[in-house]
Formats: sequence, C-alpha cells, structure tokens
Amino acid sequence: MIKIQKLGCACEKPTSTYTEFRTSELGIDKTNGRFAEVSIQQCKLCQRIWIRYFVEYESFSKSGRWYKGIVSKKDRPQITPENAVEYLESLDWYVYGGSYFESTGEFGQGKLKLDL
Repeated sequence: MIKIQKLGCACEKPTSTYTEFRTSELGIDKTNGRFAEVSIQQCKLCQRIWIRYFVEYESFSKSGRWYKGIVSKKDRPQITPENAVEYLESLDWYVYGGSYFESTGEFGQGKLKLDL
C-alpha cells in the first residue's frame, strides 16, 4: 500500500473543484470496454500531482463516477491509462464521487467500483 501524507491543502478535500487544478489528458482506458478518461491534474496551490479516472456508461443514468489519487513525481512516468486503476487501488486513500455514488466527493480506499 502506498502511503500518501495529507498536507491540509484544499486539493485534498473531496469537494475540491476542477478550477483548483491544471489538467492534461493522459488517455483512454479501454479495459473491459470502459473507455474511461484518464488525466493528470496538478494542484495550483501545493503543486502535487493527481491521477484522475472518470468513467460513465452512456446507456445507464447515474453511472458516472470518478476517482482521484495523489501520485509522486517519481511514479508519474509509469502511470498509463491501462494501469491507473491498479495504481489508485494501491493507495492508502483516494477521493471519489459522481452521480453513481450521488456524491460530490468522499474519501475511499481499496477496490474501485467500476462495474454496473
């Protein structure tokens, strides 16, 4: 399990907004037909790097869900769209939310809920 220290920055709050980050697209995870959007976000305040994983099944209402976890600068080059889920599941905490959870953000850890 990868331990991530909390610094008390606004980016750690589950309800932080996209305006607090600089975002760049990493790619699409096509694993199991998910076609999830994977991006890298950097906090404008503390400069920490986050991996964000977003998936939505268009045929199903309230299926949108996202997960976000901090990634170290040394681990960042190894993160790909295909291994982002494995990385997030290895963290001792991450933030998640979306219409599937009827939540704007919560803390979580362990296995991601990606199935319908």
